[in-house]
Amino acid sequence: MENGLSNIEKSELKSVVAKGDLGSVLQPLIREIHLFDSFVAGTTYLESQDVLDTLAVGNLLVLEREENKFDINAILIKTDKGIKIGYVPEKDNVIFARLMDAGKLLRGRIKSIDRRHDFSKISIGIFLVDV
Repeated sequence: MENGLSNIEKSELKSVVAKGDLGSVLQPLIREIHLFDSFVAGTTYLESQDVLDTLAVGNLLVLEREENKFDINAILIKTDKGIKIGYVPEKDNVIFARLMDAGKLLRGRIKSIDRRHDFSKISIGIFLVDV
C-alpha cells in the first residue's frame, strides 16, 4: 500500500525533520513525544557567548551525537541554525545516546532561560520525533 512517503529516503526525511523545515504538508504526520527535561551543559565554555543572546523560550534545538574522548555518550546541542550551545549533561545522556545510535531522531526545545551575570541556565525538554 502506498503511504505517500515512499519516494523520500528515511535519512533525508530525518534531516528535514531535524531542521524543522516541514512546512504544513508533513506536519500532521509528526508527533513529538516528550521524554525528559534537562538543561544545556557547557554554556560557559562557548567561544562566543553572543549566541546565548539569540535564544528564546520555545526555540527548537538540534541534538547530534558527537565523538568525544571525554564522554562516549556525548550529545551536542545546536540551535536550529546549527550553532553549538552546549551538551546534554553526562548524567542524563546514556539512554538518549542509545536511542540516537539506534536511529531514533531526538530534538530539544527551550523551556526556560535563567541568566545570571556570566552564567546562563537553559532548561530544555527532550523529545522523540515520531514520523
